[in-house]
Amino acid sequence: MCGIVGYIGNRKASAILLAGLETLEYRGYDSAGLAIHDGAKIHLRRAAGKLEALKKVLLDEPAPGHCGIAHTRWATHGEPSEINAHPHSSNHSSVMVCHNGIIENAGLLRRELEESGAIFKSQTDTEVLPHLIAHYYAECNDFTHAVRQTLARVHGTYALLVLHQDYPEQIIAARQLSPLVIGFGDNENFCASDVSALLGTTTKVLFLDDGEMAIIKKTAVEVQDIISGDQLEKVAVEIEENSEVAEKEGYAHFMLKEIHEQPRVIERLLSRYVGKSTFNSPRHSRIRGNDEELQLDDIRLSDADLRGIRRIFIQACGTSWHAGLVGKLLLERLPMIAVDVDTSSEFRYRNAGSPGAGAILSPDTLVIAISQSGETADTLAGIREARSRGLKVLSVVNVPGSTIARESDGVVYTNAGPEIGVASTKAYIAQLGALYLLSLKLAEVHNLVDGARLKRRLNKLQSLIPMMEEMLQDDSEIRSAAELMAGHENAMFMGRGYCYPAALEGALKLKEISYIHAEGFAAGELKHGPLALVDESMPVVAIAPQSYVYEKMLGNIAEVRARRGRVIAIAGEEDQIIADHADKVIRIPELTESFSPFLVALPLQLLAYHVAVLRGCDVDRPRNLAKSVTVE
Repeated sequence: MCGIVGYIGNRKASAILLAGLETLEYRGYDSAGLAIHDGAKIHLRRAAGKLEALKKVLLDEPAPGHCGIAHTRWATHGEPSEINAHPHSSNHSSVMVCHNGIIENAGLLRRELEESGAIFKSQTDTEVLPHLIAHYYAECNDFTHAVRQTLARVHGTYALLVLHQDYPEQIIAARQLSPLVIGFGDNENFCASDVSALLGTTTKVLFLDDGEMAIIKKTAVEVQDIISGDQLEKVAVEIEENSEVAEKEGYAHFMLKEIHEQPRVIERLLSRYVGKSTFNSPRHSRIRGNDEELQLDDIRLSDADLRGIRRIFIQACGTSWHAGLVGKLLLERLPMIAVDVDTSSEFRYRNAGSPGAGAILSPDTLVIAISQSGETADTLAGIREARSRGLKVLSVVNVPGSTIARESDGVVYTNAGPEIGVASTKAYIAQLGALYLLSLKLAEVHNLVDGARLKRRLNKLQSLIPMMEEMLQDDSEIRSAAELMAGHENAMFMGRGYCYPAALEGALKLKEISYIHAEGFAAGELKHGPLALVDESMPVVAIAPQSYVYEKMLGNIAEVRARRGRVIAIAGEEDQIIADHADKVIRIPELTESFSPFLVALPLQLLAYHVAVLRGCDVDRPRNLAKSVTVE
């Protein structure tokens, strides 16, 4: 979850490292630090808090040099503070380490090192690494060998960068279950947790795999197996420069910008996977393609493979899990395949240790993994578990070249572009779109949708673009609803059918960025417990577009109103009834029920956004959270 970046070359390292940290700060912002070798000594600078605090430290105490490593932290072991900030050092500051991950046997190693004279200053698990490297270096006087010996001792996950006082022109990088990518330049090389940190500096990268380490110099990179030390032949790849620069472009926050990008996200997804002649309206001319077929070539599964699927298991975390719940409804309705959905952290341990472990995953099961970053630790572990049982894995991811994308049998790329705000918005919409296209593809190969019906469905998906554009032009209704909600410390969201996952996602968005305790429920479950929470101090968001359960939803709203709950309804623009049942009404366009998750997502996101702004919260960087969750 932390972000790490390294640089070696001829330029001023501090400037390169700070620019990389700015891009990676979404991965953690409890503290930041860097270590730079100037050829004679290593300069260590750290600060608690966000990156601005480190910049102020560097103004007072510059760190000269052309070789360095840097880190922005999401705390796992030890509270956010300067002393717990990375890089961490050995006793005589000869070794500096930046680390993303968790060292599970840190307690045992720490006791061993303390008995041999190591003095620990922090509460972090990471600090055992520089002490252990220094210990082995004292025995062998070989930097690379000392790192390899150290990593042979540790249990857990890591992406790490190491500097040594005696090696001013060298950085060592290593990876085990945490992402790490190396970028190549002209007489300079880079390393980072994420490709996004390298955009603008290089387009040629190499992804380290688990169990690999790299010796990085400004003119060469050598990759080795961590255990054996054998040199490995790795192929660098070209990455596309993304036209979306991580700038707010006049918006107050990245989250608001990313909400407003969502019509373009749907457009890009269709442009990638759907042929232009599918669409028969002049306003669809922006779509590009060669024919009217779904062109999901990235899934790399044959039609025969897809026809053999009798069951699907979706595993994901957080917002991606909510997208998976919508995907279940689509997959069961269109291709009519039985679908289970699980949070990745539960999926990977399902039936662990029991005699029949794994029996529920039959050979005709397709596992779908959903992840914005493509690096989510629990989701990646679930993929590996599924593949170890011989199952096909299809991933829905945003980041090409990510670990999940590389380790899956096939991919549907969401094409959402960089998402900087920690609370996911456009990535969620893109995941819904990808799952809808996948549902249509499976229905097509199972002969459950003909060409005419396919075209109608795709045209409705395309029609979301102008609808969403119109919705984003005026959010006055949502601002008014936010004013009703902002003064409360609890909130409830409820929906039915396709809008039940939307209720879960709306509650998550609100709690993530406004710190209001919020829960989502299936509206029919109100009387089975949640109704006990409702009184005049409980705002309830009722998601009630026209559907086959609309009248049932009105009954659930009446139950809330009878207990003096304050109702904020999200309903269709043609609904003439709902105003009599709610304190506030937010209108959305009318469209077929299966498209309601796309349309209700925008007001739910904007509601959370405006509430957070009214409460003075840091919208883009909410406390205790990070964008990419790369530890369990």
